[in-house]
Amino acid sequence: MASQRELRRELFDVLDREGHPTIHSARDTTHAAILLEGREPLALIVVAFDGDGRSGLMLCEQLRLLAPCVDAPIIAVLIDEATIRPTQLPEIVSGWLYASQIGTELIPRWQQLHRSASVTELPKMPHASGAPSSMALSSSGGDYRFVFEDGDGDWLIVDPVAERVVEASPAYTRHSGLANSVLTGLPLREVLSFEAVGIEKAFGDAGRRWLACLRKSIRGSDTGEASVRRVRQNGRELVALQFRSNQAGTRPAVALTLLARLFSSGRDDADVVDAARLLLDEMGLDYLAVWSARPEDSSVPTQIVQHWRGEEQIWPGPQLQSSLRLVLGGQPLMYPHDARRLADVDPLVGQLGLRGFVGLPLLDERRSVLGALLAGSRNPFGAPEIVEPVLHCAAAYFAHMLELRRTREQGRAEGLLDALTGLPNRLLFNDRLDTIIREATRTGETFAVLFVDLDRFKFINDTLGHAVGDRVLVAVTQRLRSSVRASDTVARYAGDEFIIVLRHIVKTDDVLRIAEKIVQLMDAPLHLDDGPELQVTASIGISFFPEDAPDAETLLKHADEAMYAAKSMGRNKYRVYDVSPAQEQQNAALKARLRHAEGNGELRVFYQPQINAGTEDIVGMEALLRWEHPELGNIGPGFFIPLAEETGLIVSIGEWVLRTACKQAKAWDDRFGLRLRLGVNLSAVQLMQPDLSEVVAAVLQETGLDPGLLELEVTESISIKAVPNLMENMQGLHRLGCHIAIDDFGTGAASLDYLRKLPADRIKIDQSFVRNIGVDPDDEAIVRATIEMAHRLKRGVVAEGVEIEQHLQFLRANHCDELQGYLFCRPLPQGSFERLLAERERLLTGVQDKLPA
Repeated sequence: MASQRELRRELFDVLDREGHPTIHSARDTTHAAILLEGREPLALIVVAFDGDGRSGLMLCEQLRLLAPCVDAPIIAVLIDEATIRPTQLPEIVSGWLYASQIGTELIPRWQQLHRSASVTELPKMPHASGAPSSMALSSSGGDYRFVFEDGDGDWLIVDPVAERVVEASPAYTRHSGLANSVLTGLPLREVLSFEAVGIEKAFGDAGRRWLACLRKSIRGSDTGEASVRRVRQNGRELVALQFRSNQAGTRPAVALTLLARLFSSGRDDADVVDAARLLLDEMGLDYLAVWSARPEDSSVPTQIVQHWRGEEQIWPGPQLQSSLRLVLGGQPLMYPHDARRLADVDPLVGQLGLRGFVGLPLLDERRSVLGALLAGSRNPFGAPEIVEPVLHCAAAYFAHMLELRRTREQGRAEGLLDALTGLPNRLLFNDRLDTIIREATRTGETFAVLFVDLDRFKFINDTLGHAVGDRVLVAVTQRLRSSVRASDTVARYAGDEFIIVLRHIVKTDDVLRIAEKIVQLMDAPLHLDDGPELQVTASIGISFFPEDAPDAETLLKHADEAMYAAKSMGRNKYRVYDVSPAQEQQNAALKARLRHAEGNGELRVFYQPQINAGTEDIVGMEALLRWEHPELGNIGPGFFIPLAEETGLIVSIGEWVLRTACKQAKAWDDRFGLRLRLGVNLSAVQLMQPDLSEVVAAVLQETGLDPGLLELEVTESISIKAVPNLMENMQGLHRLGCHIAIDDFGTGAASLDYLRKLPADRIKIDQSFVRNIGVDPDDEAIVRATIEMAHRLKRGVVAEGVEIEQHLQFLRANHCDELQGYLFCRPLPQGSFERLLAERERLLTGVQDKLPA
């Protein structure tokens, strides 16, 4: 311990308080041999473990050769920079603790080593979801406390008769901020309370389920859930209680929910304050601040928001905060456990007593520094592997907000933004809509235009005055912005008229849900400060590109017509532009033709390769249906698939696609031996069929394809509740050996629900997010967070819509597993895809022939 000055000082204080006058401190074994020559046997040896622990291990082995050290127990102290885990410590080490626990845990650990009670059968840790696993402990060999700590779980050992805490695991003390010495002996009711059941009922249900509860902590209380199981030690009946927090800083699924809430929040300055508070509360932080700076003009940083969970402080100025200066200089700071090292140079960290601290620069698309995000906790971060990526995503959100603020300022100066609402004005919107149409024509994107008109707004202006009317328009702007994503556009087109463009539409229903959301938001009473409560509703008209019109003028005209149709229906409604009678007649004719398309050979299956992000080799393919109409030519699936679902033809067509693709995949596997995974889409109608798993099993048996090569794709927008047989069918397909993928991930509202409940092996990030890489920081952050969280939940990730080199580099840098898109290959007919595989085989054979024998 000699080289660890602060630890040595704390260790000496602890042992001195306990009345141990003779304490030796050595730098190495040579120094120890000199100090201990001719001495009595030692009662305890404490060794600091740093890095991978090799030097500490060698030191322990050498100390055992010294006579005074032969029988003394060795306790390992893992300092903050140690990468060795407790489970990797050798048998020569009798016990261990973290450096932060010396003051509270060293003496109890030493006393524990003298106890004869022990445990042989080790408990299994509970699964991430579902009922807790059972635990059986006997009374010889081992020690329950070390078993619990291996999983870094929050454990309490409780006397079930006295209902008092016997002991808390180090993870519990770290995450709650309460020392073991404080917790020990307290009534369980003062430490943890179950929400729906009493303690007796919880103990009676031991090992069966997780129970919602509140845990006392240094922050007041933490929400979460606990499981209970019975244990026996030294003939004594005890209860082992594990707590898992609902805080985003400790659980990946909760963290992903937090990010979804964060990126769905609004885009005004007030929304930044709310987002910062959300981050502080959900991550269990004690301090959070967002700063804006303009390094290019050497201006003093401006604090946008600051939250502190503690007593009022006299805050040091930005010029005194060295951490802030470093971050604004572009240097990230990561101190998940040992922020006290900054206290000597940064008065803020020392003043607040922070032990976990992260500082991240807020960067724009050109990687220029816009500001800084500072976050800290008075306790070490419980799960840095979750906290750090979440804060990185939060930094992207705040950076985007700062960039929007500066863009608005610049736009106002140039006359392109509405001075009252800060929205794009008609001039800027028309230019933006033309750009969107050009991009959509090139990429095949579908988007929607929503024409929003306030109902009876003239009455408000005439009776309450224009000042109130202006405040209403500002409030309406906030409501509209909160309803859409960052990649969508909201503009003020004229007095009380707003226009919204919703990009990258997968299904019409997605647009209708947003329109309904806007109608409901607008229907809520509007409360103005020091003013009357107002009821301001809106009528909305909707048109779609390219179905309703190929140009901006006609799109707006149709949306305007639909808006007036909504007003004629009684206002406070939305209406989709109706197709003409001629279009309705054509749809009826297409439905009739579609019934015979399979028999006439008009349906074809195309294949698009899926690429390993690291090797860029083909690892799979997705089967895609195409309809080659003899008169109309190629008809897009986005148009005829809904027709097939309306008529029920999708069931027979889907089975034909499955059989055709499986037969072809088997033929290619026999010829090329690549074991390519085949992805086949399932529609909502197919998933409702009770015999789906039997149909798939019959196709696999008929074609001879290995079930492990078939991956069935389920779109995320399908609701678990809306499809009665969904869970049963998915589980049946899994039992066959097939894989399950969640398609269009991120476009629906049930992402976490899917990840938790469906037996999914892989998620496919929707192309609407991938195409915005390099354009929209919000979507970049969502892609990054989705990859990280999916990997933590043991799911593979495929990114769809990879079109340019920038997409590839971003996805590869963020460890996406597989890629799919036009950058590599368009969907190909069977013959072309087979030539692609043959060319791959020829090239590899040529390379191998050139290699030396």
